Amino acid sequence: MKFSKITLLFMVSGSFLFAQNQKFTIAEAVNGLRSNLAVKNISQFSWSGDHKAFYQSVKNGYLVTEVQSMKQDTLVSLTQLNKNLSAENKLKSFPRITFINQDKGYFTQNSKYFWIEKSGKDWKIKDWTSLDENAENTELLSDNSGFVYTIKNNLYLNKNGKITAITNDQDENIVNGKTVHQQEFGITKGIFVSPDNSKIAFYRMDQTMVNDYPIIDWSTTPATNKNIKYPMAGTKSHHVTLAIYDIKSGKTTFVNTEGDPEQYLTAITWNPDSKTVFIGVLNRDQNDLRINQYDASTGNFIKTIFEEKSDKYVEPQHPLIFFPNSTTDFLWQSQRTGFNHLFHYNLEKGLVSQVTKGDWIVTDFLGFNEKKKEIFYASTQESPMERHLYKVNWNTFKTDRISQQSGMHSGILSKDGNFIYDSYSNATTPRIVNLINTNTLKSKNILVSENTLKNYQRPEIKNITLSADDGTPLYGKLILPTDFDPNKKYPAIVYLYNGPHLQLITNSFPASGNLWYEFMAQRGYVVFTMDGRGSANRGLKFEQAVFRNLGETEMNDQLKGVAYLKSLPYVNADKLGIHGWSYGGFMTTSFMLKHPEVFKVGVAGGPVIDWNMYEIMYTERYMDSPQKNPDGYKQANLLDKVQNLKGHLLMIHGAQDNVVVWQHSVKFLKAAVDNGVQLDYFVYPGHEHNVLGKDRVHLMQKVTDYFDEYLKK
Repeated sequence: MKFSKITLLFMVSGSFLFAQNQKFTIAEAVNGLRSNLAVKNISQFSWSGDHKAFYQSVKNGYLVTEVQSMKQDTLVSLTQLNKNLSAENKLKSFPRITFINQDKGYFTQNSKYFWIEKSGKDWKIKDWTSLDENAENTELLSDNSGFVYTIKNNLYLNKNGKITAITNDQDENIVNGKTVHQQEFGITKGIFVSPDNSKIAFYRMDQTMVNDYPIIDWSTTPATNKNIKYPMAGTKSHHVTLAIYDIKSGKTTFVNTEGDPEQYLTAITWNPDSKTVFIGVLNRDQNDLRINQYDASTGNFIKTIFEEKSDKYVEPQHPLIFFPNSTTDFLWQSQRTGFNHLFHYNLEKGLVSQVTKGDWIVTDFLGFNEKKKEIFYASTQESPMERHLYKVNWNTFKTDRISQQSGMHSGILSKDGNFIYDSYSNATTPRIVNLINTNTLKSKNILVSENTLKNYQRPEIKNITLSADDGTPLYGKLILPTDFDPNKKYPAIVYLYNGPHLQLITNSFPASGNLWYEFMAQRGYVVFTMDGRGSANRGLKFEQAVFRNLGETEMNDQLKGVAYLKSLPYVNADKLGIHGWSYGGFMTTSFMLKHPEVFKVGVAGGPVIDWNMYEIMYTERYMDSPQKNPDGYKQANLLDKVQNLKGHLLMIHGAQDNVVVWQHSVKFLKAAVDNGVQLDYFVYPGHEHNVLGKDRVHLMQKVTDYFDEYLKK
C-alpha cells in the first residue's frame, strides 16, 4: 500500500496530536508517578570507599562506574551470586547490598545476614548471623562485629553470634531503644552506638503514666483492641531517660539528666572520642534548650555547652556534627536568627562563628572537605521555591554555589568532598543527574530522564504571588482547565495544607505539583494551591505567625487566594471547593464552619477537630498548653461550630489512625447529630493516618466524585 507524502504527514501529525491528548486515569493521577509514569532515576546510588567510583543498582545486579573515565562495569550480578549456591538456596531476586568496598559487602533476607566477597571473577556467599524474626530498629556496629536491636520493648546485642539482653523490662509500657516523643524534634531512632563500638546509648521511655488509647482492628471477628500510649495536649507526658550500656563490662549507666521528668531529650550525639555524650535537654514548654555534655562512663553532667531560649519555642531538629578528625569542634543547626543556619562551636571556647548567614534557610547538611576546610549544604538562598547546593570555607566564609540550573537540587557528597552527586528537577525537567567536581565545578552528566508525561494532555500552570495582610509574599500555583476557554466560567478547587513542616509550592516536576490537580483540570476545574504563613521553609517569622492561634492567620492568607480566584473572569465564584488532609483537613473543616459562605463543597481528610486531643509535643509547641492558652484552644475547636455548616462537607478518616485519632471525626459526627446538621462521612478500615497503595485510588475517586456531584450541577 502506498501513501502520498501529504497523507503520511497527516498520519504522523495526527498521531502526535492524539498522543498529546491522552488523559490520565484516576490510577495514574494518584499513583502513576510511582508506577507506570515513574521518572527514571539512579537506583541505590552510593560512593565507593576510595571516592573514585560509584555504585548503582540495576535489574539483577549492581554496576560500578569510574568517575574519571566514566567506564562502567558489572560489580556483581544475580548469576554470580547464585553460581555457588545450591538449588534450594538460590536467590530468586537480587538483594539490596551494602558494600564495605568493591570486593566485600553484605545483605539480609528473612532476618538472616550474609557476607559476599569477591574471589577472582566470582563472588562467594557465606552465612554471617541470624536475628530473631521479631527484631526491629536494627543498628550495625561500625566494625561489623554485631548488631543492636529491639524485640518488643527490650534491647538486645548480637555480637559475634553471642546474644545479650541489654534490658529486661517486664512492663511493656517501659520501652527501650525505640524512638521517643512521638518522633518530634528530628528523632528518627532510639539506639546510638559509640564511634569505638564500646558502648551503646539508648532511649528508655516510661509510659506508665500516659493514658491508654484504643486502636481497634475491625478485620477480626470479634474486633480486637490494641492500646497505644498517646499523650494528649495538657495531659501527663511520658518520662524519657538516656542509658549507656558498656559492652565489655555489661554494665548499664543512666545519664544524670536532672530536671522535670517530662522534659524532652533530643540531639543525642557521641563525641568522636567515645568518652562523652551530648544531649539537647528541652523543657516541656519547649522554650528553653540546653546542649549538655555528660561523662559516658559515669553518666555525670559535665557542663552546658550553650543554651537557646525563645518567647515562643525552640525546635531542635538535628544532632551535633563534629568536624573531621576533631573531638572539640562541631556544627550546630539553629533558627536563633530567624532562619536555620550553621554555627561553629568549640567545646572550650563556645561559639566560634556563624558559618552561614542570610534571610534564607539551610535545609540539609551534606558533608565536609577536610583538606579544603569546606562545608557543603543545601539551602533556599536563591528562592524559597528552589534548593541549591553550596560550599563554604569554615575559616574565610567564602561561599560558592555548586548547582547552576534552576530547580530543586539534592546532593550526595563523596567522603573526601571532591565530588557531589547532584540530582534535580524543575517545572519542565523530570530529572537530571550530574556528578560535579567540587573543586573545578565541572560536571559530568550521568542521567537525563525522559518526560513520562509527554503524551498526556497537560494544563497551563501559572505561578502566582499574592501578599498577606502584613505584606509577606505568598507563593501559589493556578492550574487552568485543559481546553481552557477564557470566555467560560469554571468551578474551582482549593487544595491546601498550610501547616508547619510542609511546603507545597516548589519549582519541581511536574510543574503542577500533583497529577491529581491535572486530572481535575482535564475534567474542567480550575485548581489553586498556595503556601500561607505557618508553612515550612520560609523562616521563623513566617512559621510562628500562627503561634497560639492555629487556623486563623492561615485562613486569612488563604482568603487572599480566594479573593484572587474570584477576581478571575473565568472562575465561577459560586462553585468553589476546598480539600486538604491532616492539617489541611483541619483547615478545610475550619473554612466550612468559620467562613461557611466561601466554599460550596469541602472534603476534609484525617482532620484535627479539637487540639486538646492531639499529641503533646506538636500541639504545645504551636499552641502552648490548654491550661495556658484556653482561648486559643476554644477558638480552634470545631466541635461547637458544626451548626454553622452551610455547604456540602465530606469527612474521611482512617479507622486505625494513630496520629489524628479517629475520635476527632467521630466526636464531630456526634456534634452534627446533636445539632441536626447533615454531612457526608467515609471511613477507610485498615488504614492509619494516610490512605496509601491501591486504596488511595479509591479515596481520590471518592473525592473527585464528590466535587463532580456538587460543583458541576
